[in-house]
Amino acid sequence: MKSGLGLSLLLVFVCVMSISMVSAEQSLMVFAGAASKPPTEEAVKAFEKKTGVKVDVVFGGSGYVLSQMILSKKGDIYFPGSSDYMEVAKKKGVVYPETEKYVVYLVPAINVQKGNPKNIKTLKDLTRPGLKVAIANPEGVCVGAYAVEIIEKNFSAEEKAKFKKNLINYTESCEKTATAISLKAADAVIGWRVFHYWDPERIETIPLKKSEIVRVGYIPIAISKFTKNRGLAQRFIDFLLSEEGKAIYRKYNYFMTPDEAVAWIGEKKPVGGEYVVPKEWIKK
Repeated sequence: MKSGLGLSLLLVFVCVMSISMVSAEQSLMVFAGAASKPPTEEAVKAFEKKTGVKVDVVFGGSGYVLSQMILSKKGDIYFPGSSDYMEVAKKKGVVYPETEKYVVYLVPAINVQKGNPKNIKTLKDLTRPGLKVAIANPEGVCVGAYAVEIIEKNFSAEEKAKFKKNLINYTESCEKTATAISLKAADAVIGWRVFHYWDPERIETIPLKKSEIVRVGYIPIAISKFTKNRGLAQRFIDFLLSEEGKAIYRKYNYFMTPDEAVAWIGEKKPVGGEYVVPKEWIKK
């Protein structure tokens, strides 16, 4: 009897361990910048339905989720909001560079409340007294770094000082930058053109002048060196790049090629790259 019970317990233990191993093998963890959150959430659901693989996504500022991935030594995929933090990840040796792919392209813009109640028409309007302006934290969020780059290129020292007087907050991610407009916490943000399509009932986009735009952004993806299932991680990337995956991002009006972004801007711009944020913009 005792030996039979011992054998039964052993079999239960083996079964539980087997299920756990299978479960681990059939799941993925993605550390993602929030610049792609709405379509990525939809793409994850489609991938899970198609494959039966569970995908957990940690969204946030690209620099912050990169730090989380490194500290936890977990994660199968790094999916930041721009080239800037993918370059950091490659320098730190935490992704496989040969697996990097570009998913979509982004153009910075001014985002305001629907109907543009403050009548904001240009970048220089953001220096007007009394406006409430927000940008993402440039220390850890891609769109914040783009905002600072644009301000540094286009504003005089006096205009920059006026802008900073209107600056009410640093937001923690792209999602929270867009939400600042949706919830009317800010009159304007320097964000991404696609924010309008995240919440068209409450967000409106004011294009920057083509001379004001420094570069086109892109959202890259690569396999993390912490992955325990490189093949499955590659399968997820392949899905995002498939026609089915691309259709989801198109639905949210992301640019699928640099040429689409350039056509919208009206002038050819550098694509990607890396920008070092001046120390004066880094909060102590």
